[in-house]
Amino acid sequence: MKMLDKLSLILVIIGALNWGSIGIFNFDVVAWLFGGQGAVISRIVYTLVALAGVWCISLLFKENEVVEHHHD
Repeated sequence: MKMLDKLSLILVIIGALNWGSIGIFNFDVVAWLFGGQGAVISRIVYTLVALAGVWCISLLFKENEVVEHHHD
């Protein structure tokens, strides 16, 4: 798995956990950590999560990569 794929998945997981926190507890963890929903850093995090989600769409269409290990 490529580094960008892993990073995107991590960001999507962060976004999913944040949405879960909002849905269950009505608490936005990202906003709490970075000074509110309108704070520049929060908006950057939200944007990165959204871009990661768009990137992860491409993962649905990737063929499984087979990695062969050769032992001497």
